[in-house]
Order: sequence, then structure tokens, then C-alpha cells
Amino acid sequence: MLTVILKTIVVHTVTYFVVGIIVFNLLDYPTRFAEPIVRELMRSTDDPLVMAGPLFQPIRGLLFGIVFYLLREVFFTKTNGWLILWVTLAFLGIFSPFGPVSGSIEGMVYTYLPIPGQLIGLIEVLAQSFLLAAVTFYWVRHPEKRWLSWLLGGVFVIILLLTTLGLLMGGTA
Repeated sequence: MLTVILKTIVVHTVTYFVVGIIVFNLLDYPTRFAEPIVRELMRSTDDPLVMAGPLFQPIRGLLFGIVFYLLREVFFTKTNGWLILWVTLAFLGIFSPFGPVSGSIEGMVYTYLPIPGQLIGLIEVLAQSFLLAAVTFYWVRHPEKRWLSWLLGGVFVIILLLTTLGLLMGGTA
């Protein structure tokens, strides 16, 4: 049980950070978050709470990990378990969560956020959820790959340390 949960925490945090950094730069998030409708909903990218975002990801990873553990027979014993896992994440967590979240069906119906912007935002969450599913699936199914444990564990620690140091130094975006 603990193995699936810990691996999910690490993979979620690492993929969240890596995909987030890439998309932050590719989609020019500081400009997008400053747009009139978006700035009423989202904090600016230089807000300390936004900068602390990676520090909260182990909590989300824990929640994902508990669900992954409960559904481990479906997700980790089948050859296409990574795909089942990704589709589950995408359908339940992205396209149809219980609230009007950007990029979801409800978000497109019930919010004033422009639909093209919501669709562009899907790039980030679909990419991150895909990597979360694929890497977690591979790592859980291949516990003998010690190099992967060291790599992901090291990157996880570095992300948390650098985020903490950036906040302590009053970092700038």
C-alpha cells in the first residue's frame, strides 16, 4: 500500500512541477493570468501562494495515491493499466469534476472564462495527468528499477528544497 502511495506522491509532484514550468513559459502565464477575466479568478504568478504551489502537491499526490491503491488491481495489473488510469484521471478529474473548473464541461457552460483559453489550458492538465499515469504505472510495475527511484526521489527533494528556498528569499517569478 505504502509503495503505491509514496510513488504517486513523488511522480505527481515531479510531473506537476516539470509540466508546469514548461507550460508557464510556452503559454506565457504571467500575461494570461493578468487578463481581465482571469485575474478576477486566479492569483498572479508572482503571488507567494502560487510560488508555494509545489509544496502542496505532495498532499494532492497522497489523495491520488490512496485512490490508485484502492484501484490497484485495475490500474497496475493490466498491460493497458496506464491508459485506464489516464482516462480515469482525464474523465473524472479534468472533463467532469463536481464544479465549474476551467477546461471542464461545467466550466465551459457556467463560467465567463473564454472557451479558447480553457481549451489551451487543457494542454497542461492533460499532459501532466498523462505523465502521472504513465510514469506511476511504469514505476509501480518495475520496482527493480532502482535508478528510477533515485532519479525521481532526488528530483522530488530538489523541487521541494528550491521552492522553499525561493520563498524564504522572497523569490521573484
